This record gives sequence, structure tokens and C-alpha cells, in this order.
Amino acid sequence: MSETYAHTRARLETYFDRTAAAAWARLTSDAPVSRIRQTVREGRDQMRATLLSRLPEDLTGARVLDAGCGAGQMAIELAERGAKVTAVDISPKLLDVARERTPETLRPAIDFVAGDMLDPAHGGFDYVVAMDSLIHYRPADIASVLARLSERTQQSIVFTVAPRTPLLTAMHTAGKAFPRGDRSPAIAPISTGRLSRELIKTRAVDWRLSNVLRVARGFYISQAMELSREVRG
Repeated sequence: MSETYAHTRARLETYFDRTAAAAWARLTSDAPVSRIRQTVREGRDQMRATLLSRLPEDLTGARVLDAGCGAGQMAIELAERGAKVTAVDISPKLLDVARERTPETLRPAIDFVAGDMLDPAHGGFDYVVAMDSLIHYRPADIASVLARLSERTQQSIVFTVAPRTPLLTAMHTAGKAFPRGDRSPAIAPISTGRLSRELIKTRAVDWRLSNVLRVARGFYISQAMELSREVRG
């Protein structure tokens, strides 16, 4: 991967594991939060449901990669559908939270792994879910990530990007989404057209990129997308 990917990943690792792990653990819990964080929580809940709606209700026997699993909410819901989940995150601290929150009956179905979502050691999958784990990267790096994941994915990849909207750009330029002490590295708003062009450059043939739904809830704005194999007659 590119130097920009490696640099961004290193900044995210520092942020999520050393700076704001406690804040994100609280955000993804039922604990009271500020009005701003409540909009983010509600937006993330809606987006998680949106991405899950693109996958079969019955995932029995399917291998699913939860790329950037955080505190484990998506991984738990995937396991409840019967999937065998590899839940990867760069933050060991958030993975500890995820393990603690996973019901005992589902623990055998989820393998929580600290590291890079692109590590080939994770093996192959039927589906990949990457919720808000690509929003800090440039379009070219996102396209490279998707191309790499597509080589080991049989069905589809559902993921999110930060859409290029005036509101989102202004919010993150002003840096008002979170207090200064635990603010995330900059989100990189992109156009889906630019992402499509960058994906073509990777020569990820036989895959179709499509928009799914844009979720806008207060300070949470994210675009759900799907990369799926072309069905040829």
C-alpha cells in the first residue's frame, strides 16, 4: 500500500488506542452522552442497520470480515445471523471492550484480531463489512483497499465513505465534531465518482460499485456503498 495509507493508519492507531479509546467505548454503549455525540450514536446505529440490510438474514456457514470492528457491535450482529466473523481493528483497547460485550454464546463465532484489515493471513471471505473504517483515507487509497479485499471476497463488500458535501466539509474544517482533546484525525470527504474512477485504475474487474444510502444525523454524515460481483449471463 501507499505511504499515505501507512501514515494515515498510524495516526488512526494512535488516536483510537491511545487518545480516545474510552470516549469511543462510551459512545458505542448505552451510557448518557452529549447532544452532539448522541447524533453520532444515532447515525451510526442507522448506518449499521443499513449495511446489515445488504447481507442475507441467514449467514450460517458464511465467513465475514468486519474490517475496523471497533467495540464489536457489527460483529455481534453478524454472529447472531450465524456468520463466522473475523473482527479486525487497529486498537487492542477497543477489542478488549468488544470481547467483554460479546455474549458468551456468540464468542466461539467471533475471532477478534488486532492488526491491519488487509493482512492476507485473515484468509478469504464471503462478505466484507467496513463501516467508517475508510473515511480518513484518500480516494486512491480506498480504491486500493477495496481492490485488495476483493481478491479474497466471494460475494460483496459493503462499506462507507465520507461524502463530499458542503456541510460535512465545513464541519470537519472547523473541527467541531468532537472536543479538541479526543478529536479524530481528519475525515477525508470524497466524491463517489472520483472513487469509481480510482477503482477502475486498480483493474478490479467483474465488480460493480453502487451507492446504497446516505445517512445524515446531526454531526454524523456517511455514505453507504457496495462493491459486488457482476452477474454475467
